Amino acid sequence: MSIIAPGSRIVSATRQAANTGRPIEVQHLAPDVEWLIERAISEDLGIGDPTTDLLIPSDLQGTAQVLSKADGVLAGVEVGLAVFSRIDSNLRTRAILSDGDPIKAMTVVGEIQGSVASILKGERTALNFMQRLSGIATATAAYVSAVEGHDVRIIDTRKTTPGLRSLEKQAIRAGGGFNHRQNLGDGILIKDNHIEALKATGMSLGEIVKSAYNRKSHTINVEVEVEDLEQVEEALKAGATILLLDNMDTEQMAAAVQLCKGKAVTEASGGITFENIRQVAATGVDLISVGALTHSSKALDLSLDLL
Repeated sequence: MSIIAPGSRIVSATRQAANTGRPIEVQHLAPDVEWLIERAISEDLGIGDPTTDLLIPSDLQGTAQVLSKADGVLAGVEVGLAVFSRIDSNLRTRAILSDGDPIKAMTVVGEIQGSVASILKGERTALNFMQRLSGIATATAAYVSAVEGHDVRIIDTRKTTPGLRSLEKQAIRAGGGFNHRQNLGDGILIKDNHIEALKATGMSLGEIVKSAYNRKSHTINVEVEVEDLEQVEEALKAGATILLLDNMDTEQMAAAVQLCKGKAVTEASGGITFENIRQVAATGVDLISVGALTHSSKALDLSLDLL
């Protein structure tokens, strides 16, 4: 399968940062992201915030900064800042850094000015977005760095948080990775359960592959999951041009790569960890998919501090 890098769910333009003159991305959020922000705000503010409403004067003005408490790679900054704008359109927000920027601990990544009450109401929702997405970008960057020197791409999977897929896949790109399928409609991926279901009807792996190629549109790619060298050879003989090498050890994987050379793109999947990814890359595979990037990344520690 070709790596699907769907058009960004967030369209970018450029501006100059007021303090440095350096270009900063200004993000215009896609409708699905706008809806997601509204849902997240409603989740936290749906029945109000009596703490802030009772204690913080409505006319109190101030400035807050979003601060990184750890080293990492930034992602989701514009989405996070957009939370404040949805809560109070009079708040003034500024992204000091952009998605994909490396950050050190104690780095200021964004600023909010205006009603202190509004800032406090948006704090947790905004940070939830930014911490989650920056954690994914940071983990991705670490995996990309781990395979440096090998001609291989680190890609994601559909093991994403429900509702957050477009943002999490954007965070993968911010960390230097690439996207696999955005959704089931983005390509044909014949997995083990498809194969087992069709084998029960009497079809062989080769017949399944040929059937997919015969029925597909010319605009769509076909990838076939294989578990051993026998299946690799059968899939190749049937005309497969993209193979997912599922849970193979590195010796099997290297042999599969040799069989596929000049015939098919290879993707390593299953059992990939930070500890073994360099050995996997050394087999010569073209792609390595890592589900942990989206289902298990640790959030990056960010905070909001009033000045």
